[in-house]
Amino acid sequence: MSTSTIRRRLVSAWISTVISLSLVLLLVGVGTLLLVNARAVGNFFKENLQVSVMLKQQVTEEQALKYEQQIAAMPGVRATHYISREQGVEEMSRMLGQDFLDVFETAPVPISIDVNLEAAYVSSDSLAVVKAHLAESPLVEEVVYQTSLVDALNQNLRRISLGIVVMVAALLFISFVLIANTVRLDLFSRRFSIHTMHLVGATKGYIRAPFMGRAAIQGLFAALLAILLLVGALYILRDEFPQLFQIFDVRSLLQVMVVMVASGVIICMVSTFVMVGRLVGYNRDQLYAY
Repeated sequence: MSTSTIRRRLVSAWISTVISLSLVLLLVGVGTLLLVNARAVGNFFKENLQVSVMLKQQVTEEQALKYEQQIAAMPGVRATHYISREQGVEEMSRMLGQDFLDVFETAPVPISIDVNLEAAYVSSDSLAVVKAHLAESPLVEEVVYQTSLVDALNQNLRRISLGIVVMVAALLFISFVLIANTVRLDLFSRRFSIHTMHLVGATKGYIRAPFMGRAAIQGLFAALLAILLLVGALYILRDEFPQLFQIFDVRSLLQVMVVMVASGVIICMVSTFVMVGRLVGYNRDQLYAY
C-alpha cells in the first residue's frame, strides 16, 4: 500500500470522525441552549400573565388614569394597560355579539387596568399580597387573576426545567460514550504503530503526546463545526419563528459555545489518554486478536 493511499485513508478517517463528533456536540449544544434559556422562557410566560383591576362604575376617566400611574409606580409592576369603557364594550361585543347591550339601560362594562408583574412576583403568595394592596383603593371594585393558572404555570415550569436538566445530562452521557467510541475506533486502527513505538523503548507519555495534541485539535474542529451548524439552524429559525428570539437570551449562545468546545476537547483528550494507555499494554497476540 502506497504512502499516498495511507495518507488519504487517514485524512478520510479524521474527517469522518470530526463529522461524527460534531453531530453529537450539536445535540449537546441544543440541549444546553434550552437549559440556559429555561428561566428566560419561564419569565416570559410569567410576565405575560395579567392581573385585571376592575374599577367601580362611578370612577371617572381622570381618576382611573391617575390610579394607573400609582399602580405603575408599585414595586414589581412591569407594565400597565388602561382599558376604557369604550374599549371594554368593543371587546365584549366581539365576544358576545353586537346586541348584548340591548338588555341594559347603561353599559355595564367598567373601566379596567390590566397589570403585568415582574416574573419574581408571579407566585400565589406574592399575587395575594399584590391583590390585597390593590383592593385597598376605594376606586377598585374587584381584582381578578386566575389562581389555578398561576399554580399550574409554576408547577409546569418546574417540571419542564427538571426535564431539560435530565435531557442535557443524558445527552452529555450519550455524547461521552459516542465520542469516546469514535476516538477509540480511530486509535485502534493505529494500534500497530503504537505497539511498534512501545517496542523501541518509547514511554507512555512520549507515545501519548502526539495523539493527545491531535485529539485536542480534533475535538476543537468538531466543536467549531457543531457551532456553525447550531448558528445556522438558529438563523433559519429566526426567520421562521421570530417570536422565539423575544424569549431566548441570545447572549447565552456564548455560554453554549463554551460548553460545546469544552465537551469536544475534554472528551476527545480523555478518551485518547485512556485508549493509548490500553493499547500500549497489549501484547502481540492481543493486537492480532481484533
